[in-house]
Amino acid sequence: MTRDEQKKQAAEAALDHIDAGAVVGVGTGSTANFFIDALARIKHRIEGTVASSEASAARLKGHGIPVFDLNAVDELPVYVDGADESNHYLQLIKGGGGALTREKIVAAASRKFVCVADDSKLVDVLGKFPLPIEVIPMARSYVARELVKLGGRPVLRDKFVTDNGNVILDVHGLTILDAGTLEADINNLAGVVTNGLFARRPADVLLLGTANGVRTLT
Repeated sequence: MTRDEQKKQAAEAALDHIDAGAVVGVGTGSTANFFIDALARIKHRIEGTVASSEASAARLKGHGIPVFDLNAVDELPVYVDGADESNHYLQLIKGGGGALTREKIVAAASRKFVCVADDSKLVDVLGKFPLPIEVIPMARSYVARELVKLGGRPVLRDKFVTDNGNVILDVHGLTILDAGTLEADINNLAGVVTNGLFARRPADVLLLGTANGVRTLT
């Protein structure tokens, strides 16, 4: 079974967490795209969605699924998104697709966060995947120097601008043993919009596509 097939089965399993009449938070990336395509099959059962990126909003609208502004929604019962890494505490690294800030906002606004991924994303220690950090452009060099002090090797994501008009530093070489503390420390750097650690608001459910079906972690 290919990684894409594993992602697809995990994404389709997330439909079991969608209540009738709900507004659904929808993430960004390859696994989220599989979820969007699956959600199209039950679009008549939901009120609509809130998207974490312009790309996901366009894909949802292409399926005829309503997309609402988060400010127009009272609450989100569930948010479904992928991850670049997850540990066994369901703390995540996200942002490989560059939508980490909006993903973090939608996750924070949701009662339940369902993460969907293939089983290669489950790791014992976070950090092999470079940690994305969204930075206001004028602060790029300053933030990079501070990240070096934290033990990382920041690399500017070439020719990439976020939906918010900012740049991303991908930080290599981190071994993240205390994800919650590191998330807070990086977010406290002046010029950082947010970073791709989802530790203070981790996933509530992790659905992993495997060669033997979908594995559920809570």
